[in-house]
Amino acid sequence: MTEKRKPLLVIEDDPALQKQMRWAFDQYEVILADDRDSAIAQLRRHEPAVVTMDLGLPPTPDDTTTGFALLQEILSLLPQTKVIVITGQHDRSNAVRSIALGAYDFCEKPFQPEILSLIIERAYRLFELQDENNKLLNAQLAPGNAGIISRDPEMQKVCRTAEKVAATNATVMLLGESGTGKELLARSLHVNSPRKSNRFIAINCAAIPENLLESELFGYEKGAFTGAAKQTIGKIEVASGGTLFLDEIGDLPLSLQAKLLRFLQERVIERIGGREEIPVDVRIVCATHRDLLALSAEGKFREDLYYRLAEIVLNIPPLRARKGDASLLAHAFVRRFAAEQRSGSLALLPETMDAIEAYEWPGNVRELENRVKRAVIMCEGNALTSDDFGLSAVAPEPELFNLRRVRDEAEREAIMKVLSRVNGNISRAAEMLGVSRPTLYDLMDKYGLRQPQQAGASG
Repeated sequence: MTEKRKPLLVIEDDPALQKQMRWAFDQYEVILADDRDSAIAQLRRHEPAVVTMDLGLPPTPDDTTTGFALLQEILSLLPQTKVIVITGQHDRSNAVRSIALGAYDFCEKPFQPEILSLIIERAYRLFELQDENNKLLNAQLAPGNAGIISRDPEMQKVCRTAEKVAATNATVMLLGESGTGKELLARSLHVNSPRKSNRFIAINCAAIPENLLESELFGYEKGAFTGAAKQTIGKIEVASGGTLFLDEIGDLPLSLQAKLLRFLQERVIERIGGREEIPVDVRIVCATHRDLLALSAEGKFREDLYYRLAEIVLNIPPLRARKGDASLLAHAFVRRFAAEQRSGSLALLPETMDAIEAYEWPGNVRELENRVKRAVIMCEGNALTSDDFGLSAVAPEPELFNLRRVRDEAEREAIMKVLSRVNGNISRAAEMLGVSRPTLYDLMDKYGLRQPQQAGASG
């Protein structure tokens, strides 16, 4: 079996250059896009590790405005992707601006295929190293719930439930706003299950056009439709023995809902154009930010499918509702990105922590992760300010809490907040709270905060 080629997204509107790059980089699966819309569609579909892009794109090829806007959009959607900008000869100012915005590297036209090939290969190696680094870091942070970091009782309750459910074959539905970490929790369900040695396959039901989604899920036989040149196995079959994660299940077309329901009931599929029933053993985990029961009342989502998918429902709270987690996550992300960028040790100033805690985080953990990454890259000293995060400064809250004046919930919340702000440092937390270390340990035991489950969410 031949090794699958790595996807390389080439954003270029010149047909001649497209042809040249496809020929020059035939060791990769070259995916072409000639404008902003096609680039974003291909980005969502293939999630390439490396992208090359020309800054001069339609509708104004002589202007770089569209190119720079697209560069920022790519890095917002896939922050780890390495973007190599192709600039005009002697166009150093745009090259420098591209790097400042987060591009990995640049290459001048007319480019030499050998040199650009070296840059691309180096970008792939860096991506793979960082990806492996992140996996190791997540494993160290949370052996039980891979990558999830939280001290919030509600989030920890979700993680404890996920640990119990992981060992079963129950179909799980994850509900929560975009960016709360639904896919991270789905992967945690997989790695803590008996299926962990088999594949975890994720598919975004909203990112794939309706006319392609059926073949993506169920596969097709040779000759089933125009362009079906060979038999192709769908994602459900590929995930056999493992876990299939259906993200944004609320966007699944009605025409496919009936077919998915039949699979869930009978555990067999038929490829498009095929007549053979194929048994598949796969665990289904799905996620959505939408109200499926409301969609069902509107006739947009099958009620019987909802109850098949919702054997176990886990509601993931938004970051703004998770007390202290924004601070805790900010510390973890700063450590990770500082190590990646070789920035040395970076500190979060008290006024920066105030700004982080005051902000509502509408994009949840994903927004926080992106802002931390940008702050680490743009920071000029060894301390991160609220300006580095793009946040407004707020009046600082008193840092000293007298626990003898608080009771019950207020006491617990004060301990949680301080532990998060000092990143779990017991000595500093005890000093800020006005108690001894043994007293703080006793209080942490009382409120179930001692050695909390590390449970961190992105997405």
